[in-house]
Amino acid sequence: MTEQTIHFFSHILGRSMEVAITGHWGRPILMFPTSMGSVYQNRDSGLMKSIEHEINIGKVKVYNVETIDGDSFYNKGMHPGKKIYNYELYTKFLLEELIPFIQKECSTHRIGIAGCSFGAFHALNMALKYPDLFDFAVGMSGQYDIKSFLNGHYDDFVYFNNPVDYMQNAESWKFNHLRIVLGTSDWDICRDGTLNLSQILGNNKINHWFDEKRWAKHDWPLWNMAFPEYLNKVIN
Repeated sequence: MTEQTIHFFSHILGRSMEVAITGHWGRPILMFPTSMGSVYQNRDSGLMKSIEHEINIGKVKVYNVETIDGDSFYNKGMHPGKKIYNYELYTKFLLEELIPFIQKECSTHRIGIAGCSFGAFHALNMALKYPDLFDFAVGMSGQYDIKSFLNGHYDDFVYFNNPVDYMQNAESWKFNHLRIVLGTSDWDICRDGTLNLSQILGNNKINHWFDEKRWAKHDWPLWNMAFPEYLNKVIN
């Protein structure tokens, strides 16, 4: 697999953001690490290896981007209002700077998006907020309610970045083209969170695949096993 790392300067965030690009051509996939993970975490934990064949034959090209978890949800000393404001800036960076770069580099409008654990929240939040930009979204072992990070603080930024809230009022037609996978397992600590979002989507008649594996914990062996299956389901 070919890999290069670029330092993408974000004017919105006022800082350089690392992006690890794996592959030479193919359907672009924007991917996130788990909570506080590095831009290389998905590679170092085997997730890129699990789809090595698809990368090497030019079926997919993966853009792993760093997060600002340490300057938002996982900064325990930060005021909750500042946490969610910083995260809103991060979503603007993705929307207005990084995704247009990927679209131009890959000569396409819609891209894929994916992540595991807290990376699944990042992925699904972007796909559900801006469905026209994506043709598929894969969330593995995600928890899609951020209120536990915010100590009771609630404002418009929280509402519009909290899928279990804003998706209750979603119009289903906006998602007709979007292939959504919500993966979990019976031993997954985020099973209930994943099931909750699935039920909300189902209540709104939004088509998606809720998949529950057996006898696997919330960890990389589960995700490395499931991701090739999910990916081949949404790109074929």
